[in-house]
Amino acid sequence: MYGFQEITADQLKALTEQGDAFTLIDVRSPGEVARGVIDGAKHLPLHLLPMSLQQMDKSQPIVFYCLSGGRSAQAAAFAAAQGFGQVLNLRGGISAWANRGFPIAQLPG
Repeated sequence: MYGFQEITADQLKALTEQGDAFTLIDVRSPGEVARGVIDGAKHLPLHLLPMSLQQMDKSQPIVFYCLSGGRSAQAAAFAAAQGFGQVLNLRGGISAWANRGFPIAQLPG
C-alpha cells in the first residue's frame, strides 16, 4: 500500500512475546502518552519524526502506533519513504491494544 504493513494488536502482542528485536514508537502527543503506553515503546511525537528518524536503526523492524492508527499510518508511510525496510502500523492504535485487554504501562522518566 504505502510501503508499510498493518499489524493487529494480537500480532503485536505475539511479536513482543517472541522477544524479537524491533523498535516500537508512540507518535501521540505528550498529554496522550501521560495516560499510558504499550510497554517498551519510545515516545516520538509525530511532528518530531522527520528530525529524529535518521537516528534509528534501518535494519530493525519498526512499529508505529497512535490512538487509533491514523497518525501512525502517516509516520509509517514517512519512514518507508525514508528507506526503512520493515515498517508496521498498529491497526486501531493503542485503543485496539487496550480493547483486547493487553496491558498499558507508564512511560519511564
